[in-house]
Amino acid sequence: MDWLSGIQNALNYIEEHLIEEIDYDKVAKEAACSSFYFQRIFSILCGMTLGDYIRNRRLTLAGNELKLANSKVIDIALKYGYESPESFTRAFSRFHGITPSEAKKESSKLRSFSRLFVKITLSGGNMMDYKIIEKDAFDIIEKVEKHTVENSENVKSIPDFWRRSHNDGTVKKLLDITTDRTYIFGICYGNNQETAKTFDYSIAAMCDKDTAVPEGFRKTTIPARSWAVFECKGMMPKAIQDMWHKIVTEFFPTSGYQPTMEMDIEAYPKGDMDSLDYHSEIWVPIIKK
Repeated sequence: MDWLSGIQNALNYIEEHLIEEIDYDKVAKEAACSSFYFQRIFSILCGMTLGDYIRNRRLTLAGNELKLANSKVIDIALKYGYESPESFTRAFSRFHGITPSEAKKESSKLRSFSRLFVKITLSGGNMMDYKIIEKDAFDIIEKVEKHTVENSENVKSIPDFWRRSHNDGTVKKLLDITTDRTYIFGICYGNNQETAKTFDYSIAAMCDKDTAVPEGFRKTTIPARSWAVFECKGMMPKAIQDMWHKIVTEFFPTSGYQPTMEMDIEAYPKGDMDSLDYHSEIWVPIIKK
């Protein structure tokens, strides 16, 4: 399925089921990808979580109904998925700046959050350095933690994982046992997650097949794949985050490739990650559309 068409199908599904309990797995199925991967890409593409988008759309429609229809607050609260009038009032007030009862007044002003539509907008010739490479399977030793995309927690928790790993000797241990000191990897595993909102993220390095696995680490074989490799320049984590936005909004919609959604790898060479001249890479396994 075309990258943009899949995302638009998912958005259409959300809009058609706003007054129902929305299953994120069914949303992602409309985009032909895993629930976790869709939520991650949605957050990068739209600048908000999938949960925030759904909540904002529901509160917009709830405000319209309170304004235009003679409906009770409790009925509107239940219709849009709130367990009590109190929880609905708190959410409604945060979003609109007034209570549901005040929204019924003729002079009240409400906020509106419009539905999303996907389209390509040409806005200048941005340069993106990338290459397509074929790579044989390789082994890694990795330290793994589970993270969540809920409320964009991963944007904070992954840099914290890196800080802790530098401080507690994890990165040094990986460098001591690796067969290739070119990179330390940050690997985000996409498919086959336990829940729709969590994913495994690891800090890793290449190793030989017979390398002993230290306690608290695991050995994994990264399968042979075609990879799109993107060069990033700038301080971490901003340079990586900015490049991900370009990959999602510029590369995949127009390149003729799509991600396999198994994983992606951020490759960090030795150097000052706070430098504006620091170079890193993003590796994404791909297939042709």
